[in-house]
Amino acid sequence: MSEHTDVIIGLEIHCQLNTETKLFCGCSTDYKTDGPNTHVCPVCLGLPGALPMINRKAVEYGLCVAKALNLEVPEESEFARKNYFYPDLPKGYQITMYDRPLAVWGYLEIEGDEGEKKIRITRIHLEEDPGRLVHKAGAGHVAYTLVDYNRSGIPLIEIVTEPDLRSPKEARRFLNKLRATLEYLGVYDGEREGGLRVDANISIRGSERVEVKNISSYKGVEKALTFEITRQKNLIRRGLRVERETRHFQEGRGITSSARSKETENDYRYFPEPDLRPLRVKDWVEAIALPELPDARRDRFMATYGISLNHARTLTGDLRLAEFYEALAAKTDPALAATWTADTLLGELNYRDMPVTTVPLDHFADLVGLVGRGEVTDRVAIDVLRALLDAVIAGETPVTPSEYVKQHNLGKGAADAFAAVIDEVIAENPQAVADYREGKGAALNFLVGQVMKKTRGKADPKEITPLIAARITPEEGA
Repeated sequence: MSEHTDVIIGLEIHCQLNTETKLFCGCSTDYKTDGPNTHVCPVCLGLPGALPMINRKAVEYGLCVAKALNLEVPEESEFARKNYFYPDLPKGYQITMYDRPLAVWGYLEIEGDEGEKKIRITRIHLEEDPGRLVHKAGAGHVAYTLVDYNRSGIPLIEIVTEPDLRSPKEARRFLNKLRATLEYLGVYDGEREGGLRVDANISIRGSERVEVKNISSYKGVEKALTFEITRQKNLIRRGLRVERETRHFQEGRGITSSARSKETENDYRYFPEPDLRPLRVKDWVEAIALPELPDARRDRFMATYGISLNHARTLTGDLRLAEFYEALAAKTDPALAATWTADTLLGELNYRDMPVTTVPLDHFADLVGLVGRGEVTDRVAIDVLRALLDAVIAGETPVTPSEYVKQHNLGKGAADAFAAVIDEVIAENPQAVADYREGKGAALNFLVGQVMKKTRGKADPKEITPLIAARITPEEGA
């Protein structure tokens, strides 16, 4: 059983849709490189008399998500006004959906803590993004705050789950699977800063629910939930009451802090948006053709390339990684390509915070080919890969792995060519030899490592291990 069986987690995910214009006006959503308040108009600034018009593409994207996540689209949905006052909300209300959402009751399958698991999705609805607050620091405090309304009116889809998640790891897996699905659909740009934000509702069974708001990364969700579980359990252990409240996650410190008491729906005074007519778009769903989604591509990769389930899950968990692998598999051995992409390349990229799109495909295919033909050892191949990635980061044009190996004389030598090195290592490490003869197998690994070090990784450990063992194993009767 999971250690978090008493933990109850539900998520509210806000995802910016990848449309060219905003939800209720014609302002461009491509403002990343432009100055503040340059992509605004009377509608997204909330000026008196300005009337909203619905972006059809945003509605189509919402329905596409609904179909992919197995939701039902009702006969009619409706926008509403959510009333609250905040500097980033120029109208004094947000146009969203309330009791008549775009779609209801679906699910997404994930790998849960105890196997495959369906996470129920309560609803999805469309709404507009507010603006962005920019806090300017003074002497140890915020001196003043500016408001940028470029983001105001960007179309959001909000996805609300049932409280079916039971651990921070499950929550992170759900978000990873959801992000991949949205990217496969083409409705979401994963490289857009702030494009996906999460509010998490969490409680310990029998206690009040706490909302943690505006978590902006997948790792952040796991950290915030882990901290909040510990905080609430500590309160209960000390006989104190968990208060129903809203908390903010401070990512730099890895903690949550109290923001305010939890609002109720009545606090927002929802009422139907009078300037927009109800949507009747259920018939649109039939015309939506879904692309290949992560689960389908995972199954195809396993069937087509003969790779393992774990490798297939990893490779299809990101659209760009899946496309990179598929192109790589066409150039070299698919099984070896899967191992080196999922187990080695991905780790090196994560360490450097590099996207896979920056890796020269032909260079990596050349490297996998060198390994496949036995021309270099795995150790050398990893060193060559690191040199390749470092060159890319530095903005240099990297040489091919084959040329790099040739220039640095890193080609794998025949095992018998290292006889002198093996003898040298055995002579230098009599204690390790004695330990091996006494039955300590780790001593042999140590000696192999010393040979690898002296040969700069050119010796294949699979080939030299039996040679070393033969040299130091006493003959019978000796």
